[in-house]
Amino acid sequence: MTNTTHYRFHELLHSADLVEDRLREKLAPADIRPKQARVLNALDILGSASQVEVARVTNVTAGSMSTMVGRLEKLGLVSRTQHPDERRCDVLSLTDAGRRQLKDVYRTWKQMDELIENTLGREKALLLAELTDELRQALGGITPDNTSRGRQ
Repeated sequence: MTNTTHYRFHELLHSADLVEDRLREKLAPADIRPKQARVLNALDILGSASQVEVARVTNVTAGSMSTMVGRLEKLGLVSRTQHPDERRCDVLSLTDAGRRQLKDVYRTWKQMDELIENTLGREKALLLAELTDELRQALGGITPDNTSRGRQ
């Protein structure tokens, strides 16, 4: 017997996968992955921040964050130093190369916004952005710029 039940969630999940696949393709020449781009963005907003804080605002597990930071450090995009007051805590910062790379990330994100707008039209693209932000907030998601540390 075939399940003919239609789940709206499937379209959201599938669309998110397709958008992330396109983003991954566009970031590939820079050897950056979508979540790594979010880490660079978080550091741009927060300035220097603990690895734990960056993991929290990007919704990345501690283990994944550690792996990601190691990779970004090898690429020369972030630096990691020991927290002056907490020996077991690392502080992350963007390097000059990381800031340069972030300009490319932002250009790519703009291209993705344009892709969505060209696909859906301006009104629907704006509505989609508004609704996804509302959903993220309702589910407890945060962004670096809406934390107590984020810039105003």
